[in-house]
Amino acid sequence: MKLRLIGMSLLSGALLAGAALAKPSVVSIDELRANEQQRQTALIITQVMEKFHYRKPHVDDRMSEAIFDRYLETLDPNRSFFSAKDVESFAGYRDELDDSLRTGRLDPAYTIFRRFRELVEQRVAYAQQLLSANQFDFEKDEQYQFDRAKADWLPDDAALDDLWRQRVKNDILALRLAGKPDAEITKTLSKRYEGIGRRVAQTDPEDVFQAFINAFTLSVEPHTSYMSPRLSENFDIGMRLSLQGIGAVLRSDSEFTEVQSTVPGGPAERSGEIAGGDRIVGVGQGRDGQIEDVIGWRLQDVVDLIRGPKDSIVRLSVLPKSQGVGGRTREVTLVRDEIKLEDKAAKSEVIELPGKVRVGVIEVPAFYRDFAGQAAGDDDFRSTTRDVRKLLDQLQAEHVDGIIIDLRRNGGGSLSEATELTGLFIDKGPVVQVRDSSGKIEVERDPDPEQVYAGPLAVLVDRNSASASEIFAGAIQDYNRGLILGEPTYGKGTVQTLVDLGRFLRSREDIGRLRLTMAQFFRVEGGSTQHRGVMPDIVFPTAKGAAEHGERALDNALPWASIKPASHTRLAVNAAAGLRDASAQRIASNPGFQFLVAEEDDLMQLEKKKVVSLRESVRRAEWQQQEKQRLDRRNRLREFRGLPPLANLDDDEDKVAADADGKDDEGIQRIMLEESANILADQIRAQRPRTAQLN
Repeated sequence: MKLRLIGMSLLSGALLAGAALAKPSVVSIDELRANEQQRQTALIITQVMEKFHYRKPHVDDRMSEAIFDRYLETLDPNRSFFSAKDVESFAGYRDELDDSLRTGRLDPAYTIFRRFRELVEQRVAYAQQLLSANQFDFEKDEQYQFDRAKADWLPDDAALDDLWRQRVKNDILALRLAGKPDAEITKTLSKRYEGIGRRVAQTDPEDVFQAFINAFTLSVEPHTSYMSPRLSENFDIGMRLSLQGIGAVLRSDSEFTEVQSTVPGGPAERSGEIAGGDRIVGVGQGRDGQIEDVIGWRLQDVVDLIRGPKDSIVRLSVLPKSQGVGGRTREVTLVRDEIKLEDKAAKSEVIELPGKVRVGVIEVPAFYRDFAGQAAGDDDFRSTTRDVRKLLDQLQAEHVDGIIIDLRRNGGGSLSEATELTGLFIDKGPVVQVRDSSGKIEVERDPDPEQVYAGPLAVLVDRNSASASEIFAGAIQDYNRGLILGEPTYGKGTVQTLVDLGRFLRSREDIGRLRLTMAQFFRVEGGSTQHRGVMPDIVFPTAKGAAEHGERALDNALPWASIKPASHTRLAVNAAAGLRDASAQRIASNPGFQFLVAEEDDLMQLEKKKVVSLRESVRRAEWQQQEKQRLDRRNRLREFRGLPPLANLDDDEDKVAADADGKDDEGIQRIMLEESANILADQIRAQRPRTAQLN
């Protein structure tokens, strides 16, 4: 599964326009062979992986089998091109791919790809034929398995023909349900199928090599990947420029481009209309440009279409996660923008609660540090720790009784910032342990003996709190310094570095780079943040789906592990049990949590669904029932917030964070925060002297 950060404008100004308009040429099938540079690169990568990767993999026959399966999955993730007969014809390669990597004889990878390209050409021609005939009975009672990632390979061409008949019928039906006229449906799908064939025909030897090598690296561990010289160049350009674009991390999921997460402060997050799990199915330029269907596109091609210069407009056709594959799309208009440091900066507020309890909240969207400003000698360079220190001083000056650090959707950032931020809340001691691939353990300690805040503390986390967020939350929990509230975190406890592969050549030629996992984080208590994440002291009922999220859902992720605890002082025990019972009683009658839990239940059901009906009346009735349930649920939340009911979801659908003006009238993002404030207030009241409570 490939990832791309769309917050980075990989090219700027006129260069960007030129790159966006450039069309790759069709590659002759006879050109699809490895060159000497790729053979040499394969040898180097194999040696680097075995020697320096944290897992120290053995490239042997067992690994070869895993690479074989992963490579076929990379080419045909939905198992709709290769038949079981095709896979059987490649069986001789199953235990030979380790030899390919060790010797640089890469013919098997290219032979498999050439056959894949032939099959794509055949399937695209067949789909166009079916589309032109359009002899479908939309009242026939049959079903289509749209998700075949875990299904068996179909036995032969006849079975694949029937699958593609169902696929074309489903594609037509989805557009009919969206209200598209027949002529537009035919035009859209004809371009979609033609595009699938064109993009495979434009795949060059470098692309094939990268796909094969990443089948190897992903068979070892999900955060290790190879970047070809061309992709490395784009990465460098992006790192030198300001962050511009829509601010979203995208990934390829079968034939869809899926939003993995949004970048704090970016246009996607600010819009409140795009969230993790949503699928981008179309992209249009400007306010009036035609929306181009991007189903079946390569991830990099979708990236090229979405990115653009600051202040330009891009329109996305989005299939919300809450709709499922067979649902209704909506259009989102975004203005590409530079993602500024201040947009990611920590900010605070005060929540007033009964019993004269005032809780300060500090939202930390990312662990940021202005390394350039620091290197330039700027005494006032921005960082998470510096900003939070100022906010702590301000909140204490306002006489708050306790503080919540909100780390929801914080995907991490600077390790030094996680360490220093922890130091604001403890006196001294270790914060995190790091074990490298040689087994050496280094302990990162609080660098500042000053404890800026010593009062009641809670940390709010969710399933998207990752990496540096987990280091901070884990340390606070291990010291028993505060309560951890919310959902189990992401579970990203590994460290990656970029290895310039050209350093292993005398010529220093650019042969690409390897993003290599080379260390693992361990908490003060000795357990890893990897895989399990941080388990809150009080878990909210929205956490049901978190078990299938994050590192736990990735193939070949490193397992949880533990090492010897670092010496530290554990503070007085927080009475979480009594707080948990009181919280559970509140949540049971809270319409906000009832809304979140129902939404979570729906999403879990949608994710389990692999099959849709191809009968139009059934699909339409299912969609109408789903829309009614969602509207009723939404209006119950609005009633709780004192807002008028919605007549339908068309004008206000799937607002996930905030409206464009920054408001969150329904308070969806505040539901967990408000309960966290109640929990901390309970603790504060319990710790007050009885005379103070009576007064």
